[in-house]
Amino acid sequence: MTAEATPPAPDGGAGASGTGGPRSARSFRAALGWTVLGALVPGTGLLAAGRRWLGAVVLAVFLLLVAGGAWLATGGRRFAARTAVDTDVLLWATVGLGVLVLLWIVVVVAGYRMLVPPRTPGGRHAVGGLVVAVLVAAIAAPALFAGHLALTSRDLIDGVFADGRRSATVPETADPFPSRERVNVLLLGGDGGEGREGVRTDTVIVASIDTDTGDTVLFSLPRNLQDLPFPEDSPLAEVYPDGFDAGSESESLLNAVYRNGPAWYPDVLGPTDDPGADFLKLGVGEALGLRIDYYVLVNLEGFSRLVDALGGITVNVNYYVPIGGEPTLGIFPDAYIAPGPDQHLDGATALDFARGRFGLTDYDRMARQRCAISAIVDAADPMTVLQRYQELAATTEDIVRTDIPRSVLDDFVDLAFLVQDAEIRSVVFDDTVIDPAYPDYDRIREFVDEALGPSSASPSPSPSPPPASPPSPPSPPSDGERAEPPAVDPVTDIADACAYDPVRAAEARAEGQPPTRQG
Repeated sequence: MTAEATPPAPDGGAGASGTGGPRSARSFRAALGWTVLGALVPGTGLLAAGRRWLGAVVLAVFLLLVAGGAWLATGGRRFAARTAVDTDVLLWATVGLGVLVLLWIVVVVAGYRMLVPPRTPGGRHAVGGLVVAVLVAAIAAPALFAGHLALTSRDLIDGVFADGRRSATVPETADPFPSRERVNVLLLGGDGGEGREGVRTDTVIVASIDTDTGDTVLFSLPRNLQDLPFPEDSPLAEVYPDGFDAGSESESLLNAVYRNGPAWYPDVLGPTDDPGADFLKLGVGEALGLRIDYYVLVNLEGFSRLVDALGGITVNVNYYVPIGGEPTLGIFPDAYIAPGPDQHLDGATALDFARGRFGLTDYDRMARQRCAISAIVDAADPMTVLQRYQELAATTEDIVRTDIPRSVLDDFVDLAFLVQDAEIRSVVFDDTVIDPAYPDYDRIREFVDEALGPSSASPSPSPSPPPASPPSPPSPPSDGERAEPPAVDPVTDIADACAYDPVRAAEARAEGQPPTRQG
């Protein structure tokens, strides 16, 4: 008697029990493969499951989104940046991202359920569920991170750039970009903090930006500049007819205007949320012969936190920079930053680099502060900003104050793209150019006009032949007469000014480290 052959099970398994065999195993592996591909390229899994119309629509939408993202990362970067400073768009983008991710997850889960073979054993279902869960997490995690960044950006913009702030120097309808050749921004470094009374603006720089080309000239004024003038049509000209005066020489310097001006005349300019900044905008603008549109104040109290949030900065050090010390009290520094190229500084050391002045001049410190600002810009590359964005945003909101309204941020974005590829030069009004105790403001305005003139694409020629040897600082004038500063060209290139000078560094090392408090 011959045994009757048992027909194979429909799914290729060992029998009707449905325990699975080679064909069902291959089908399950194929289902997992198409599910993974469907998560990477939404729509492909649905097409493999036979849902051609639905799969084609999902795939087309995905390809359109990929094309849009590629455009935003290349030719549409300016549009993306303008969008990133619009708080309403950021809110809707966050909501839209959430909806998009939810639909993506639905497509992945539905695709797996359509692709998995019937009568798949429970163990394989568990494996499939685990794979789907990993795919869902891989989709959701970056979306949550992106949404968090968008909301953090929105809070930062709302906190720093508010449309409702009052200013005595920014008209309510101010929009200088379409109609003006240049936009002038006052950059202030406030030396406030624990143990300090009020805020002194030891760094005063005006960035004058060409709205067509992005070419920028930085005008740096010394902290000990005296007799700061004010516009004739300003109420400040009435109370300070001979320039700013707060009763004593030390309290009447440029770095004391922000604190002492409003302390003496708190309501002279009318309603304003930052009268010290308005005092400086009017005075510095008059000194340079420019209209100052906006200001940005960075308080050095949080400067070290900003540098640490960036992971540190890299600078060239050409001489011993003191850490601490008080020259007026004869207190020696605790230590020094030694000369050397490409030195990586953490936040605390970077603050010492920007502040140190024991045995040095204010102009040395001004130069280092400009180099520190340049180093911060270099350190803020897109990847670093992305990785540390939340910490940077929190730090920025704490230490930055400005009257730039949110309504002109998109114009500033356009300007920033121009500045990236433009020339940046610096005009430093140090004691080889002016005498800060007896400043000739007409001469200062002449330098400004030359630096911003049509021929200023290259460094301006000296008003007269330069002296054969480096000029000495001017001596105080006698009999009340003002000294005539030597004729020099103050225009320098930022990169050159912050470059490593091996000759000067070698001379500093040969002289040896100056004495410290312990020494």
